[in-house]
Amino acid sequence: MSAAPRLTPAASAEAGSFIAADVGGTHTRVGLVRPGQGGDTVAVLAHRKYVCADYPSLAPILSAFLAEFTAGNGIGVERVVIACAGVVLEDRVVNSNLPWPISLSELRAELGLREVLFINDFQANANAAQCMAPDDSTLLTPGVRDAAPGPVLVIGPGTGLGAAIRIPHGRGTVVLPTEAGHTAFAPGNAREVEMLRLVQQRGHDYVKTEHFVSGPGLVNLYDSLCTLAGVEPALRAPAAITEAARRGDAIAREAVLTFCALLGSVIGDLVVISGAKSVFIAGGILPQLKDFVPDSPFHARMLDKGVMRPVLETVPVRLIENERLGVIGAASWYLEHARDAHGDAARPIA
Repeated sequence: MSAAPRLTPAASAEAGSFIAADVGGTHTRVGLVRPGQGGDTVAVLAHRKYVCADYPSLAPILSAFLAEFTAGNGIGVERVVIACAGVVLEDRVVNSNLPWPISLSELRAELGLREVLFINDFQANANAAQCMAPDDSTLLTPGVRDAAPGPVLVIGPGTGLGAAIRIPHGRGTVVLPTEAGHTAFAPGNAREVEMLRLVQQRGHDYVKTEHFVSGPGLVNLYDSLCTLAGVEPALRAPAAITEAARRGDAIAREAVLTFCALLGSVIGDLVVISGAKSVFIAGGILPQLKDFVPDSPFHARMLDKGVMRPVLETVPVRLIENERLGVIGAASWYLEHARDAHGDAARPIA
């Protein structure tokens, strides 16, 4: 594929339009956005999802989107806000799950943009979650619906495991991004201890949480359980494991239920650490598994935190299923925090 063409902003640009991109290890979701009425909401003018592996870098994805939705219609775009897991170090995004590297300055120059901004993907999701009404989500804690005022945890197991904490501050909020997926995996029973030892015996001195609590993590769970059962793994994709579990495959079902249990345990740990009063699970793999959650140890493991159990019993957990969440969050963050930061160089504002 040839290099992405440079893009010249149109003279009659629609006021305030910019691009927000939610860049993941598997998919990149891109939106053409502008402020909504009152300037405190986001209007999504166009939205597309791209398979990352189909493109040699991020620039051709953004170029394809811009060519489709801005060419010839008078809409000019000067800046892009990227939501992506990881952090920026010396202009480059540090992320172990992306299929290609991202340099903010190279992206800006290649596309002829005025500015490229970066925000952690779950920092973006936390900004978007405050825009979501309860009706936009599925309650995963029956009987625990209402949340007390306070911090909100947003977490999602996708290609990796992301999490952020939204904290009320004055009349606004502060969002604290995390790298929760890189914390040490903590087994909660003897079976999980066996799985941890198996992974360590395979040469992993350090086993991170997302090794088991993520989309690829479900495959790792299934693989470990097959090994412990002395059978050859037959399934290599999360969707295949989930479908096998629905058909009654014992090992696949154990993998899915263990995944739900581990996610609940991780959420409980993060609530204890952050003091979160409510939790939103932002998409990722969980929508594929949500029918397993009620019959899984998900909530029991979340509550199993010793003397903190009564506190955790008051915390509602909701699943948000909105493909535009990252795009809306990146745009919302930009409109709230960064619209006055228009410099000539690409800067990672987070």
